[in-house]
Amino acid sequence: MYSKEEASQLKQAFWTAFGQYISPHLSAEGLRVNWVNYKTGIKHVYFRMYADKRFATIAIEISHPDPGIQELYFEQFQELKNILHSAVDETWDWELHTKDEYGKTISRICTQLNGVNIFNKNDWPALISFFKPRIIALDEFWDTAKYSFDSLK
Repeated sequence: MYSKEEASQLKQAFWTAFGQYISPHLSAEGLRVNWVNYKTGIKHVYFRMYADKRFATIAIEISHPDPGIQELYFEQFQELKNILHSAVDETWDWELHTKDEYGKTISRICTQLNGVNIFNKNDWPALISFFKPRIIALDEFWDTAKYSFDSLK
């Protein structure tokens, strides 16, 4: 069992290692990007990567405080569903108006890898192999899809 500080340090070490590993890869626009804290350029729309002692997940999260506007964003993503699934080369889960770990209502499009533990350094290659192609694919998808959200800004 790890103390909160040890757990925090291990998580930070993983995300630092992941960031260093993926940093040479340029965005779809040919620019340097902070892959760990990816900026979509649209308020309330985030690409999130998360890992703990049981699983890892990568998601598009829509966190607009107005549920109606959140649903509009979600519906716009649904219009692009085939393009997204083609870009990531797999089918993701779609959750409208679910709760995050803080009880806040969000909508999420995600995929998950079970049976990995961020606190086990032997699992880090599996985590990196899970996150890297998916965040790059999300960037490639977003390079064209983001313009579909201009009217919702």
